[in-house]
Amino acid sequence: MLMLDPNVRNWVMIPITFAMLLIGVLRHLVAKLMRGSATAKIKSIQAKQLIQRSQYLRAHSGFLSRAAFNQRKEFFCDKEKGAFCQKVDPSLNPQQQMMSDPSMLSDMLTKNLTMVVPQIVTGAWVNFFFSGFVVAKVPFPLTQKFKLMLQRGVDLSSLDVTYISSLSWYFLNLFGMQGLLQLILGEKTFDDTQVMQQQMSMGAGGLDAPNAFKAEKDQLEMMQHNFRVAKFVELAAK
Repeated sequence: MLMLDPNVRNWVMIPITFAMLLIGVLRHLVAKLMRGSATAKIKSIQAKQLIQRSQYLRAHSGFLSRAAFNQRKEFFCDKEKGAFCQKVDPSLNPQQQMMSDPSMLSDMLTKNLTMVVPQIVTGAWVNFFFSGFVVAKVPFPLTQKFKLMLQRGVDLSSLDVTYISSLSWYFLNLFGMQGLLQLILGEKTFDDTQVMQQQMSMGAGGLDAPNAFKAEKDQLEMMQHNFRVAKFVELAAK
């Protein structure tokens, strides 16, 4: 059985945790200052909410009668008055937004730098000073699939999968410290995973309303209505 040296805990594990906590607080403050200088665009928010309403309609249409579903579908897809068939404000196109407002590109670049640069610096710091250390042990058994995730930088096939390397401890702190930061700061913090999901779902320049409206309209028109409540009533009657 491998015994962990207390000095490794004091001089490797605790400094990594403290540094990640401090960087998390600083990033939150920087992101808060950046959010404070930006003004929310009402039209962009309205477009996102309109798409969400259509998505909710498709997800929960089974609880609406056919007449109620068709009425809501007509509100979105009617060729003359439908919300998705109206002329979209050109400012909701991300390419045109960047052309008309150059500050958007610098804003996006600043946000990406706020997310990426601290990760690169702290990752290089951990890899240079603390590479190869085993800092902790998981108190419950794990399968071999977790070995790559928990033992980065330690290439020992005989090492039990429950041990955690210093580099893996850094990644665990990077993506798992949001709850602790929220307790310390008392508010929602800057979350890397949410930022990456937003960039993947909305694109680099934000919501592309014309294409999003067209895609949502096509899905809603092709949808077949299925009234589920009637089936529940029949089952209850039996």
